Amino acid sequence: MQVKTVVALSLLALTFASPSSYAQDAAPAAVAPVVAGPEAAVPPEQVIASLTKENALLQERLKTLESCSITSTELAARNGKRLKDIAGDVRAQRQGLADFEVYVKWMSGHVAGYSKYLAAGSVAARFAKVLPIPYAGQASMFTKFVSDAAVSLGASSVSLNKYLATSQQFVARVDTLDPARPNHAQEVSDLVRFADQDLLKGMLEVQDRLVTTSQLTTSSLSFLESLNHYVGSTDEYWAKTKALLKSDDKAEKSFLSESTTALRNKAQAFNAKFILFDATVKKAAPQIKSLVAYDDLVRSLDPRFAKLR
Repeated sequence: MQVKTVVALSLLALTFASPSSYAQDAAPAAVAPVVAGPEAAVPPEQVIASLTKENALLQERLKTLESCSITSTELAARNGKRLKDIAGDVRAQRQGLADFEVYVKWMSGHVAGYSKYLAAGSVAARFAKVLPIPYAGQASMFTKFVSDAAVSLGASSVSLNKYLATSQQFVARVDTLDPARPNHAQEVSDLVRFADQDLLKGMLEVQDRLVTTSQLTTSSLSFLESLNHYVGSTDEYWAKTKALLKSDDKAEKSFLSESTTALRNKAQAFNAKFILFDATVKKAAPQIKSLVAYDDLVRSLDPRFAKLR
């Protein structure tokens, strides 16, 4: 009986001992999943080196961004330089403006001088079957042309004189710009506004007036050339219009021929100078508008200009 009891106790002891033994054997396998991944195995020196490299890249990007930034003072300085460039083109314009003024005045007298030929041509056209004169036979159109031409040329003269004064003021103000002065940015901003609101407006008005003057010149030259050609091939014109012209044929023919030649030569010179003027306008207009855009940016960046916006 004692033997059986000892055996039972031994078996019971083995039963309790087996889970403990199994736990000890399985412990390494159970702990393994808790161990950290490969990152934990990276040496600290390598981690520091990686962070240092990343920090260097960020510093380089910051420097790049800083180099791309610009202050209101720098923008004003750039606008000042562009204003001087525009002033150079305006000076070139002014060299031809005086010639335009002389031509417009000459053209005004010329239109008044050959108005009698317009009237005589309208009379002759009633009798001639073929008279190569613009608006032949339409006396009212001739009269209206002369009247409109006089008004247009007068307006051109006014615009030219006004722009001469405005452009002179602009050039003089640009010449006084000095980046060393404390109020340089303010002066540049004011001058940009003057260029946009006064200079460019006057420039475009003169351009439009000169285009009209060129069209009048073309019409006048076409009339004189046609009339000169007609009177050179027949005496019918003189026979029908002597009462209006009140002069001998030879003198009238000579005057008409000379007038035609003079207008042709002056028109060629005018058109050549107008092409140069037109080119400077097309160049200056977008430049001035870009100055206004930059000036708006200066005013938004500089609190001193906040009240001017």
